[in-house]
Amino acid sequence: MARPDFIYAVYIAAPIERIWAALTTGSISREYWGGRQVESDWKVGSPVRFRINETAYDVVRAKVLSIEPPHQLAMGWTYDLEPLQPSSRVTYTLEQVTPDNVKLTVIHEIWEEGSAVDDGLKNGWPAILSSLKSYLETGKPLEYTKRWEGTACER
Repeated sequence: MARPDFIYAVYIAAPIERIWAALTTGSISREYWGGRQVESDWKVGSPVRFRINETAYDVVRAKVLSIEPPHQLAMGWTYDLEPLQPSSRVTYTLEQVTPDNVKLTVIHEIWEEGSAVDDGLKNGWPAILSSLKSYLETGKPLEYTKRWEGTACER
């Protein structure tokens, strides 16, 4: 059986440090990720949560598996649902390809038996990464991802 991994690469005209900050700083992530504010201390083993408003978090739960700023971040990824969902793995890789362009690759892969990269993720990642690119290059996120503000992802 083929693994239903997701691989997406996008080229962004922004400094690598700025892209890294957008992926790891809540005040920036909420601008392009449907209002979600990423929160972590970014140490190996630390939790990563996505705040959707002052009192609620998204159902996504992640844990830092490895980190090499500003080039690589790997997270175990699951959902805070009953029954407990098996984890998958999300890896961000940033590569300076020209003096002004960075290639951001996101790989969402099967990590534990029974985990899945479902249609929600396959549709969500391109929108999130396109909104990130738009935000960093123009100062405006995609209108499409703004529709997610204040709502939790459902699985």
